[in-house]
Amino acid sequence: MLEVINDFLSGKVLIVLIVGLGGYFTIRSRFVQLRHFFHMFSVFRDSLKNSSDQLSSFQALMLSLAGRVGAGNIAGVGIAVTLGGPGAVFWMWVTALVGMSSSFIECALGQLYKRTDAEGTFRGGPAYYIQHGLQKRWLGMVIAFLLLVTFGFAFNGLQAHAVTHSLNSAFGLDTTYTGLALAVLLGMVFIGGIKRIASIADLLVPVKTLIYIAVTLYVIVLQFDHVPAMLATIVKSAFGLDQAFGGLVGSAIIMGVKRGVFANEAGLGSAPNVAAVASVEHPIAQGVVQAFSVFLDTFVICTCTALLILLSGFYTPGFEGDGIALTQNSLAAVVGDWGRMFISVALALFVFTSIMYNYYLGESNLRFLVGNNRKMLMAYRAVVLALIFWGSIENLSTVFAFADITMTMLAFVNLFALAFLFKIAMRILNDYDNQRAAGIKTPVFDSSQFPDLDLDLKAWPANPVKPDVAVSAELNAQTQR
Repeated sequence: MLEVINDFLSGKVLIVLIVGLGGYFTIRSRFVQLRHFFHMFSVFRDSLKNSSDQLSSFQALMLSLAGRVGAGNIAGVGIAVTLGGPGAVFWMWVTALVGMSSSFIECALGQLYKRTDAEGTFRGGPAYYIQHGLQKRWLGMVIAFLLLVTFGFAFNGLQAHAVTHSLNSAFGLDTTYTGLALAVLLGMVFIGGIKRIASIADLLVPVKTLIYIAVTLYVIVLQFDHVPAMLATIVKSAFGLDQAFGGLVGSAIIMGVKRGVFANEAGLGSAPNVAAVASVEHPIAQGVVQAFSVFLDTFVICTCTALLILLSGFYTPGFEGDGIALTQNSLAAVVGDWGRMFISVALALFVFTSIMYNYYLGESNLRFLVGNNRKMLMAYRAVVLALIFWGSIENLSTVFAFADITMTMLAFVNLFALAFLFKIAMRILNDYDNQRAAGIKTPVFDSSQFPDLDLDLKAWPANPVKPDVAVSAELNAQTQR
């Protein structure tokens, strides 16, 4: 029954939602993900100057990449290629392209409607912009519950299962012991809260990402003569024009969209929870950064994995096996047996940071549901750690199907909210664009210009001092002196 429901939701509903609404957002925003692509670098530069006690824009990016760059970038791509052929990669690209606009909008709204908690920390996400933007707390509670169950519980068990079985395959390590070690290490991180999670993500995310890209690029360079032909095969297979994969068009679309969403999470409502934590001058600035994280996740990392598999010579149409084994054997076919061990270690790093991210999503939405109830928070941590250990040693095929269903429901509720809040997102985007057109390098959000919106004035004060104006005034004062 779960498989039937899952096939309908993720095979039909999800494609229409993600690609259809993502395409609508892209056109209506005048391809915002492309217009502001290079602008992200100035946002990064400004974030390094942040002296606030809150997380910077760059730290929020690292934290979101900690979640986006996980098992889906290795195992998910392998599954997509296995079941959908090379054409699935093309539909992953399409999903990411339109998903960049969805992620842009949801993360900008997450920033706009964020709240300051009793500890002075920002909190936000779909539950907050649904409650304060749509004025529907009951629907905010629904999506908070779905995020808690999907990321806090189901996905954490799946990620743990992937890494412990990969380590068992490469090194012969007992899944019981690796699962226990994983739970203990993560428990130490969870106790420190969002700031400890962010500091570890700052360290591990760039390291794991750059090393993985470097190794996969090495394989691609070795087979560089075949890259143009393989890219052509990917495009042809996506439309059934390659005879070897002509019967996989439907599977290519379904697996490309399904695994693409699982990998980059655009439109699911997960990234806004992290984006809202950052301290920025304008909500749109964080939307720009988070759109880029979708690009990096899919167009760079997932593409590296796909080309690694397709260029290795190991993959053949009709391959039977799981996605991790396909990626491990593909790298080993080019560089030798150490390739299997490298994939396992890379997956371990990917999963470790991804679970930290998933845990925070669950905690943030639990706080939305029950407030700062310490007993509930401790119980949540205990359940998450138990599921991590349980997922390490058990077969989670049923849980995987359940997680796919709740993920699709998440996308449905979140995209419904984005569609109704789209005009507000365009208003703040126009405000940002107008300030930049006027020569303001760092646009600042003034809540007094949007009195009709239910905003937190602690997070977004009225009539703030613009940094560009403050710097200019200080230079004039120094000149006069």
